[in-house]
Amino acid sequence: MTTTPPKTNAAIWFAADGFDPGSKGINGRRVAGESFLRGFFQHGDVSEFVSLAHASKDHATFAAMALEAGVTKPLRAVPLHVPQQMAPLDIVFYPSPLNASECWRRAPHGGAAWAISGITHTTATRSVMDAVFDIRSAPQMPWDAIICTSAAVQSSMRSLMELAEEHLAQRFPGAVLPTRPLLPVIPLGVHCADHRPDPAARVALRNRLGIGDKDVVISTIARLTPDEKFDPFPLFIALEAATPALAAKGGRFHLIFCGQFRDDTWPEGFAEGARRLMPSVSYHHLDGGDAGERKATLSASDIFTFPIDNLQETFGLAPIEAMAAGLPVIVSDWDGMKDTVTPDVGIRVPTEMARAGEATHISLRYQGGTDTYLQYLGQMSALTRINVTALTAAFERLALDPALRARMGAAAQVRANALYDWRVVIPQMQALWAEQAAMLAHARSKGGPQVAKLDGARLPTAPAPDLMFSAYPSDPAPTPRRHLRAVAIGVRPDVAQTFALRRYAASRRMIEDPARLQAILAFFAGAGDAGASVDEVAGKMRLPRPVVARAALWLLKYHFLTEDP
Repeated sequence: MTTTPPKTNAAIWFAADGFDPGSKGINGRRVAGESFLRGFFQHGDVSEFVSLAHASKDHATFAAMALEAGVTKPLRAVPLHVPQQMAPLDIVFYPSPLNASECWRRAPHGGAAWAISGITHTTATRSVMDAVFDIRSAPQMPWDAIICTSAAVQSSMRSLMELAEEHLAQRFPGAVLPTRPLLPVIPLGVHCADHRPDPAARVALRNRLGIGDKDVVISTIARLTPDEKFDPFPLFIALEAATPALAAKGGRFHLIFCGQFRDDTWPEGFAEGARRLMPSVSYHHLDGGDAGERKATLSASDIFTFPIDNLQETFGLAPIEAMAAGLPVIVSDWDGMKDTVTPDVGIRVPTEMARAGEATHISLRYQGGTDTYLQYLGQMSALTRINVTALTAAFERLALDPALRARMGAAAQVRANALYDWRVVIPQMQALWAEQAAMLAHARSKGGPQVAKLDGARLPTAPAPDLMFSAYPSDPAPTPRRHLRAVAIGVRPDVAQTFALRRYAASRRMIEDPARLQAILAFFAGAGDAGASVDEVAGKMRLPRPVVARAALWLLKYHFLTEDP
């Protein structure tokens, strides 16, 4: 008896918005989509490449990208309004999380007509939260899949589904819910060879920027906006604090931000923040839209940093690219970087986020349309702390130890090539598609209270951040009794100045009144070296505990407070 080999090819649901940063603009989702498609063209074990698209111009763009990648195998264009023409292919690769509309698209053709394989990128948008809820009541099938790019993202997807199922069970008692889709963890990939360092580019850029032999270059390549990528101020504070240790050895820190500003608020906002918060560190901005500048940045760097504090991030491609370039990395202990950055290749700096009940109002304002997506992200960033003390120690450790940097960089390059090159990742995706095809084949062979109040924190389409993203930070629920004490800030900007310097007013969503922040800090300072707990300060000030807790997180974020040892 012979068996048919599993099918490992997928039709690519193609729209330029998901795969073409060159024409649509650079963002993580499009960069990852373009990188995947080039990886699939190069490493896919298939006999043809099939595009599934709405418009002929999308099929033409797909074909042009295939030609640029050197594809010589046949290309086949299938209109989305006649998806059955993709046969004999059984899988559709959808460049976002599984969408209910795609389940409904399949329904007239039968639930086992094909399987859908989606993938997570940003999961904090209202549209993604809605989509996950919607598929649990849509004709989603157990052979469908949502590829989760990290274990933390997988956890957030499970949280959304559990909340959806909880609501549906209450609303429709006795209803039997369908089996969930598959939720495999498969990382994003990179083309490691593209990021090998260029010694000539290293020398040229260091000379151009006036970087000495004893100086240490810290770099990041990212979208430059605090509201949807990372807040640079904790990084600035940490680098200034680490400066004396390097200066004692005759060196100086240089910080290179290679990226693009999407808003006129931020070029001067970043530059002024750098001048005020790290006056001893040289600050440089390079155009992240220039591939040559990106290559030169990685080549000229000694350490790569990615201090993400934002819910928009789910994986973190830039640290993988830096690892492929042979750089040690210092990153926040956040979502995908928990998987990718191990102690042999870099340092993960602890993070924390608002506790239960402290940020539900933010998710409700976002769900109801009062706040925009950027306002939602910006408010949550303001309540996400990267431990400045630990970040400072990480920079000191690597800056003072070139041999350690070399060992970590070498290990990082090995890890990137072994685990995150597309030649390794594409076979994992094709193995998933084979599993989905096998489930399809088996299925084909067999043939077969309304007025209750909902907890605002557990709305399936807009859960409280502390619930959905509980796996992101290092410690999502620090003990409420921990004692916090004030930090001597010396000559750096005080609370009001830092608040203004950070330009919170630009988003029109200020996390707290600076005067109240200062008043709360004063109560902590009044407790002396012994410090005080959030509960104690809330009691003395007669303020709701969540108000003081949020203020304490903000004060911890900018290192006005620290834990009592």
